[in-house]
Amino acid sequence: SIASMEAVPMTNAMTTAQHYLDTLPADRRAAIGTLRETILANLPAGYEEGVGHGVITYSVPHSLCPDGYHCDPSQPVPFAALSGERKKMSLHLFCVYVDPDAKERLVRDWTAAGHKLDMGASCVRFKKIEDVPLDVVGALIASLPVDHFLKCYEASVPQSARSKRGLAQST
Repeated sequence: SIASMEAVPMTNAMTTAQHYLDTLPADRRAAIGTLRETILANLPAGYEEGVGHGVITYSVPHSLCPDGYHCDPSQPVPFAALSGERKKMSLHLFCVYVDPDAKERLVRDWTAAGHKLDMGASCVRFKKIEDVPLDVVGALIASLPVDHFLKCYEASVPQSARSKRGLAQST
């Protein structure tokens, strides 16, 4: 989960993605910066960039999803995140965790681009930016408008949390 990542320590001044990047060593700053540019160039309208849990985040703001994230309603619904960890860098794609079709496309297109995919449930780990097919990441991000992502997210919310959120019971 995003909250449990081994990340760069947060400081009070780290409130923007640029502040986060400024804390990274030059090699990770360049790699995470390049991946950030790819995400921003392809991010559909409605998502917001921010900093949370010591990483750069992309999320659905409370203005579009007032109930927030089911695990912590005070937080916006996570979509993706970037982290420059001590031994590796990570692209956290909560969007593929809740959308199996998106995950299938990511795995297929990443490997078809000739890159090795080091991925857990939704966390893609890499050591250098050359390991990341930026066009694949950009296409994935662009293919997930907020309304589609929220439908997938809402359907993935556990039954115990669904009733608290006033969502229809899944069948």
